[in-house]
Amino acid sequence: MYNVHAAVTWYLVGLVWLVQMVQYPMFAYLDRAQFTEAHAFHSSAIGIVVAPPMLLELALAVWIAFQGGRGMLGWAALTLLLIVWATTFFMIVPMHEQLGARGFEPGVHGRLVAWNWVRTVAWSLRGVIALIWLKA
Repeated sequence: MYNVHAAVTWYLVGLVWLVQMVQYPMFAYLDRAQFTEAHAFHSSAIGIVVAPPMLLELALAVWIAFQGGRGMLGWAALTLLLIVWATTFFMIVPMHEQLGARGFEPGVHGRLVAWNWVRTVAWSLRGVIALIWLKA
């Protein structure tokens, strides 16, 4: 079970770093006339890449925390994941909705990149925890 957890977590760690370092910064370089279409493509295509592994990761994190075999580290990992989910649905998704509805806005884009650092750091810390568990 911990191998699957580590694999899905590290998949998401890699994905969030790609989004943080490439995908989101690239939004600023898109032609403004085509931004809405490009953003709509990103928003629809990213769901299939991220939703199933996020759901699996959540199920595994809950199982690990509640089965208690990993002590407080299990709860810390779950807390980090809840931070990822809260940031996603309360900050990232609304900013994507703004960009989709109004087109590129530098202020919204800047906040998107800044808030995504919260997810990037939280997922990276979860990745470290997952590696610790593989060594245990």
